[in-house]
Amino acid sequence: MQALKQTDPEIYELIRQEERYELDTVRLIPSENYVSKAVLEASGSVLTNKYSEGYPARRYYEGQRYIDQLENLVIERAKNLFGAEHANVQPYSGSPANLAVYFALLKPGDKIMGMGLPHGGHLSHGWNISITGQFWKAVQYPVDRESRRLDYDAIREMARRERPRMIVAGATAYPRQIDFSIFGAIAREVGAFLLADIAHIAGLIIAGVHPDPVPHADVITTTAHKTLRGPRGAMILCRKEVADRIDRAVFPGLQGGPHNQTTAAIGVALKEASTPAFKEYGRQIVRNAAAMADELMRRGFDLVSGGTDNHLILIDLTNKNVPGKKAAKALERAGIVCNYNTVPYDTRKPFNPSGIRLGTPAVTSRGMGEEQMRQVAAWMDQVIRHVDDEAAIARVGEEVRAMCRDFTAPGILQGD
Repeated sequence: MQALKQTDPEIYELIRQEERYELDTVRLIPSENYVSKAVLEASGSVLTNKYSEGYPARRYYEGQRYIDQLENLVIERAKNLFGAEHANVQPYSGSPANLAVYFALLKPGDKIMGMGLPHGGHLSHGWNISITGQFWKAVQYPVDRESRRLDYDAIREMARRERPRMIVAGATAYPRQIDFSIFGAIAREVGAFLLADIAHIAGLIIAGVHPDPVPHADVITTTAHKTLRGPRGAMILCRKEVADRIDRAVFPGLQGGPHNQTTAAIGVALKEASTPAFKEYGRQIVRNAAAMADELMRRGFDLVSGGTDNHLILIDLTNKNVPGKKAAKALERAGIVCNYNTVPYDTRKPFNPSGIRLGTPAVTSRGMGEEQMRQVAAWMDQVIRHVDDEAAIARVGEEVRAMCRDFTAPGILQGD
């Protein structure tokens, strides 16, 4: 980055500090990861110079011969990798992708039925402070109060009662697998479209460690980052019957020209995801999450739903008498980065909730395994038990940094 260093040393230095931070910390935010050097190079390529409104062979600008080839290549990679009939690789991110689906298939005031935000759903699944909960009528299904898991019988009963036009299956803080086959059956029974939002679990689906929504959903949205380990972008996969409506909703409905450099980086990530090494990485994510969960429970932590079978762990800290926000900030000072999060039926407010949310994609990308996950759980226990002892937190931080030096990070030159 020598040109950047000379042109803007302030921005250069902030980037280098972030790079060092990503090397020296255990990053457990489940929506974060490390992309490869190849993905970084595509993201920072000359493709950022192009403006390409429209679709391949149907552009509103000349000079698109290579952009058309690029986008067609990425579309084919997405269709082949996921087994989908159609793919749109232009959405800027996950929430705009979901918005495009609603815009394509619903009328204003139609009913969306999605997982409630306090129970693990996402803002864009119809929550009331999102445009998706104000432009369309939204109802939310919860998790069961006792098991903290999806109650499919209750979801079916709600769907029969509410008769939604669209059901959304997907989550941002749910530590269990989602049965898309049941959701598909419910949607067919009530005459609803099924949208599967797999932003968090796309990489796990490719690895074969999470059920596949493609046979059951009308439309699938996913971000390209998180477990898929690509750039900050998104894709929409769908049945051919709704493909034209989806494409028109993305452009010209919601967006102008695609970010071609992001499209290229998505393509690189999809090629990487087609390898045996990626599938093993996905399996290791789940093994790592299980090992960490087991160690945390052994140390008396209350895990929502009693554990995990995907990449994510949600901890209710009520029995530790430490609010989630205080715990997350103390852990970050020790070099263990997670986020505070509401838990189902939380009695605390969202800005200072009872829980914290963890995930294993980024640490798995660094080559960490079950042994390291158990060690991280032990460090978390130390920090939570000594949450007001800055000396104890600092000692954990030194040990964390020492461990991190033994594991390189994709896309970052260790010690550079």
